[in-house]
Amino acid sequence: MTKKILILSVFVVASCGLAYELIAGALSSYLLGDSILQFSTIIGCYLFAMGVGAHFSKYVHDDDVLARFIDIELAVGLIGGLSAALLFLSFSWMTAPFRALLYVLVFLIGALVGMEVPLVMRALNARQTAFNELVSRVLTFDYLGALAVSVLFPLVLAPYLGLVRTGFLFGMLNVGVAFWTMSAFRHELANMGGRAMRAGAVLFVLVTGFAASDRMVQWGEHGLFGDDIVFSTSTPYQRLVITRWKDDLRLYINGNLQFSSRDEYRYHEALVHPALQTLPWARRVLVMGGGDGLALREILRYPNIEHVTLVDLDPAMTGAFTHRAELAALNHHSFSDKRVTVINADAAIWLQKSTDMFDAAIIDFPDPSSFALGKLYSVPFYGLVKKHVAANGLVVVQSTSPFFAPHAYWTIDSTLKEVGMKTFPYHAYVPSFGEWGFVLASPQAQFTPPTAYRLPMRFLNAETTREMFIFPPDMQPRAMAPNRLNTQSLVNEFERDWREVIR
Repeated sequence: MTKKILILSVFVVASCGLAYELIAGALSSYLLGDSILQFSTIIGCYLFAMGVGAHFSKYVHDDDVLARFIDIELAVGLIGGLSAALLFLSFSWMTAPFRALLYVLVFLIGALVGMEVPLVMRALNARQTAFNELVSRVLTFDYLGALAVSVLFPLVLAPYLGLVRTGFLFGMLNVGVAFWTMSAFRHELANMGGRAMRAGAVLFVLVTGFAASDRMVQWGEHGLFGDDIVFSTSTPYQRLVITRWKDDLRLYINGNLQFSSRDEYRYHEALVHPALQTLPWARRVLVMGGGDGLALREILRYPNIEHVTLVDLDPAMTGAFTHRAELAALNHHSFSDKRVTVINADAAIWLQKSTDMFDAAIIDFPDPSSFALGKLYSVPFYGLVKKHVAANGLVVVQSTSPFFAPHAYWTIDSTLKEVGMKTFPYHAYVPSFGEWGFVLASPQAQFTPPTAYRLPMRFLNAETTREMFIFPPDMQPRAMAPNRLNTQSLVNEFERDWREVIR
């Protein structure tokens, strides 16, 4: 029976160890971007630390293996369980030490986890387990535990529990391993009362943290965003937060501002109307991204538009802007319009499968701050877009800032050119963002900026439109290589540009 308990412990501790690694990688990707860099460095640090822990496990005396295993479980449970909360609060209130704290926690957890399996194997060996059976059983349950959490984490734990609560949950599992080890081997362990009290104290901290995790996240997000939070949710794809200050509603995705209700009309008029004003014959429009419905609001103002297909990955995003009153009011209840079809899917996969054709396409994705987003600005993606747009139709792409991120902006322009489209870059000033950029493109048609608009505008007129297509000396075009899927140069250019701004 004691052997089975030790083997089952391997399954649990392997699950917990991988969970802490995934939490650190996901949280740092949410907050810092560049997911490949974050996951790569965290995995490397974690594996190195496991090697260090495995090395130091040899200094544990044979008579103390079970006692030290219990101590390690309590330490892993406490540090790992608190890790997500500590990291999130550190980033929210003390941005500077976040990276240092991240790698210190990853190293500590990795070193402790690295000691677990060697100690379990020594405990089993002391109970006269054959070596071949010992290795096969321990490694089998170790890998099964890793498989279980790798499936549960993206599908259940992160989207439904959130990262902070998931950390506390796995911390409690580590403490559970300590408790059942103490129970199973109580006749072999000294000072049971003291150990039980320590385990109970750690469990109390973790249970309290689990119960208060929503309040901690709200407190942390208040420090991060400053304003009152009226809506927040974690989805399998992103963290959505909407704040309010007086009459200003703001949407943040993974901590990055997406719009302010005070000036979003400038952005969305610039995104939509230069193209649609010149297409009075347009009937069918494709919107990719734009799950807030604000670009959709502008498109639906045209009586000639008969149908709009909006493709956005996250149903939580489109759902919030459909059903929450204050958000639906912003987009004038555009998702309830009978002319609109909403498809929650990966835009690239949907384009590959779809046979629909459109007169115009509005591409309103978040900035290419990660490789998952960078693929939506790549040569293969724009090639797919071109196949779905009429030869004399128009495509408009949100293209980050030509002032703050010029290398990234002109990379998007060159990528559209690479697939054989004619491009017409332009920019507009949006107070919440500064100078912002767009690229208008067409498979074949020429384009002349409109000198008048059929619809009333708050921002656009003949003069502002003319100026949008003129680039001053400090925003002149740059020769850039197109963004290819296998290299994703755009993501690197984007990160480099914004690092220079921060400096």
